[in-house]
Amino acid sequence: RMSELLGKEVKLAPDCIGEEVAAMVSAQGPGDIIMLENTRFYKEETKNESGFVEKFAAPFDMFVNDAFGTAHRAHASTEGVTKYLSPAVSGFLLAKELEYLDGAVQNGERPMAAIVGGSKVSSKITVLEALLDKCEKIIIGGGMVFTFLKAKGLAVGTSLVEDDFVATAQAVLVNAE
Repeated sequence: RMSELLGKEVKLAPDCIGEEVAAMVSAQGPGDIIMLENTRFYKEETKNESGFVEKFAAPFDMFVNDAFGTAHRAHASTEGVTKYLSPAVSGFLLAKELEYLDGAVQNGERPMAAIVGGSKVSSKITVLEALLDKCEKIIIGGGMVFTFLKAKGLAVGTSLVEDDFVATAQAVLVNAE
């Protein structure tokens, strides 16, 4: 389908790492396109394991991230590769999204509220800290709410909690008051 949409051949790699992928990348000419297999098939992707990152980055010269929805993740294919590839830059769409978001926060109507959700405090903490000075209210949702509830001393049962970030959540709550 990608070939149809782009009007040119798009080769599908059988994997996202390995010798066969490296050979396909080496054989590419100017303007050629290959699509790698999904990195999420590897548990090392979400764990951002350096050995996997190095294999993933090996055949490439640079990194462009144009996926706003995943830019906050410290995964091998979004954050890890930036340690192995230079330049590592934002794409035009990501830059446009960030510019829009910055404008909305800096020039938005007051009072302003932000809704921040997700499963992990660790991946949202810098956003939360930045919003503390800009918003009158911050609404926290998703799985990370349980880390904040535990930080307030409330029982959370067997819910997902990032115990390493309970103290961080406590500091955010203190700064929010």
